[in-house]
Amino acid sequence: MTTTATRPGVGPTGPRRSRAAITAKTLRTDRWWLAPLITFIGLGAWVTYATVRVFMHNYYFVEAYHYLTPFYSPCLTDRCVEGSALFGTPLPSFWLIPEAAFTLPFLLLFRLTCYYYRKAYYRAFWLSPPACAVPDGHKTYSGETRFPLIFQNGHRYAFYAAMIISVINTWDAIIAFRSPGGGFGFGLGNIILLGNVIMLWAYTLSCHSCRHITGGRLKHFSKHPVRYRVWTFVSKLNVRHMQLAWITLGTLALTDFYVMALSAGWFSDLRFVG
Repeated sequence: MTTTATRPGVGPTGPRRSRAAITAKTLRTDRWWLAPLITFIGLGAWVTYATVRVFMHNYYFVEAYHYLTPFYSPCLTDRCVEGSALFGTPLPSFWLIPEAAFTLPFLLLFRLTCYYYRKAYYRAFWLSPPACAVPDGHKTYSGETRFPLIFQNGHRYAFYAAMIISVINTWDAIIAFRSPGGGFGFGLGNIILLGNVIMLWAYTLSCHSCRHITGGRLKHFSKHPVRYRVWTFVSKLNVRHMQLAWITLGTLALTDFYVMALSAGWFSDLRFVG
């Protein structure tokens, strides 16, 4: 197996000529800075919107159709309006405590430790490195072996929590198929809620940890045909993990905004049945 040098001027078989002294920051002439800039703006805008909405403590539930925004699910504080708290209200109504205080930290951890998001915010926010063949903005590199980056290794456990939360979001979407007078109902809000849940499941299942859990430790796929099929399905999703990461940010924001708009009375839900 061929090895590569880890220090300038030293080759795998002994000393060699030093590298050329290049004063330019990078030899790339394309717009390498555009991708990290777009990522910085996109993630920054989404985090700003989500933070404002989480601490707004209002306009998160439409009682008539039982539309509950995923940013407030499950609703657990004393502020929860009637009908929105399916698991009770064990938390006080202090303004720094989000309604979904038991789930939001795990969802944040799941996204922060996600392999794709790590690449995205390492490049866009930390410039480590900002792009391929562009020098790192830091003088030293320790990988993810020190505090706090060592906690990136907890991604698998955050995945387990995300699975449970996805089940809760799915239940929210199911019970929203109701009409104001009782019985079955169906509107545009249901399509948005259901579409968001489907995308969240796709993103969660496309996780690298999920792929490893389903088949990463198997030595003989032929002896485990069911797990092999599951692993194959997850692997196909995994190829689209980056796209799903961005799509779910969009569906989450769209779902929250739509529920907020209905709750605030900006417009009415487009109803198809009931």
